[in-house]
Amino acid sequence: MFSSRTQWKFNTNKISELLESLKQHDVDVIDLTVSNPTQCGLLFPGKILSSLGQGENSFYEPSAQGLLKAREAVCRYYDEKGLDVHPDQVFLTASSSESYSLLFRLLLDPDEHCLFPQPSYPLFDFLIQLNDVNKDCYALKYDKGWEIDVDQLSSRFGARTRACVLVNPNNPTGTYVGGQALKAIIRLCREQQTAIISDEVFFDYSWNKENHQSLVAHQENLTFVLGGVSKALALPQMKLSWVVVGGPKNLVKEASQRLEIICDTYLSVNTPAQNALSAWLMARADIQARILERIKLNRTRLEKQIFSNPACELLQAQGGWYAVLRLSEEIVEEDFVLELLKEDQVSVHPGYFYDFNEGGHVVLSLLTPPACFQEGIGRIFKRVAAVRTRG
Repeated sequence: MFSSRTQWKFNTNKISELLESLKQHDVDVIDLTVSNPTQCGLLFPGKILSSLGQGENSFYEPSAQGLLKAREAVCRYYDEKGLDVHPDQVFLTASSSESYSLLFRLLLDPDEHCLFPQPSYPLFDFLIQLNDVNKDCYALKYDKGWEIDVDQLSSRFGARTRACVLVNPNNPTGTYVGGQALKAIIRLCREQQTAIISDEVFFDYSWNKENHQSLVAHQENLTFVLGGVSKALALPQMKLSWVVVGGPKNLVKEASQRLEIICDTYLSVNTPAQNALSAWLMARADIQARILERIKLNRTRLEKQIFSNPACELLQAQGGWYAVLRLSEEIVEEDFVLELLKEDQVSVHPGYFYDFNEGGHVVLSLLTPPACFQEGIGRIFKRVAAVRTRG
């Protein structure tokens, strides 16, 4: 009766089962996985909600690409970064997930291939299944820092490779794409006539104000850059994202014509969010400053504690909302996460959630309220010491 696209395993994993059991017994758990900014105690300017009360929201203007005033606001967002974007390049969507789905429909026939980084965000697996896409992975290697394995990436290209996804910075490794790796990717995609999808939703959260390279002005390859208010303004509930189409003019024109029809079929973006976008983006500096302050505070506390815990290594990163701890070889990843949750009431994500394929890792959200974060990481390191002593 049902599509093969939805033949998922509905049984929960051991970690989820234990977490649900603790909740049912009213056990307080320190959640170091929370990445929803609306649940992290962050207070934002009052204009975010007041901007939704405009009288023009009573009128509906169906626009495949989105309202011009909203697309112009996106262009100003990039102009502040010194990047030139025209409103005709911008397509509004309801979410980054929807952006991916629309682009998969635009670029790939059933069972054609798309390249994704590994490790990376687990949502990709559901998106590719729902859109009949074959997933190929290229590795991010770690050696005192993350880098793309360009040789492996090159070997992954085939006759049916239609798109290459870059997550910039990657989630959860916090790695920006640049330097020789980016040059190699651009060359490979040009030679193979493969489109680039650059997911830049976390782009603004660089920790050290380095001059990272956005692909929004890239002209050599057909390129789609993803952004949105979910991360840029920490407003996932407002459901407004965008795609910027760039590259050679002939390809941009054809891609835009096709994408316009796809978007016109759904018209998924709500009017109040579009009307409010300009006012929201004016509050961007304040919102992002608060988030970066929280992230840097938690990261600094983690760095201080890691020195006295040789069984863990805090992996280097450049930005984003997450931290990755690599566990020593004698610590079994899932066993450790389960024991930490059961005995210490601390919830973390195991590395296998993100397809880490070597060694044991745990992933922590740096958005966690600082007091909870401090207490949680203290319990993590005590548990690490207990496991090593016992082992």
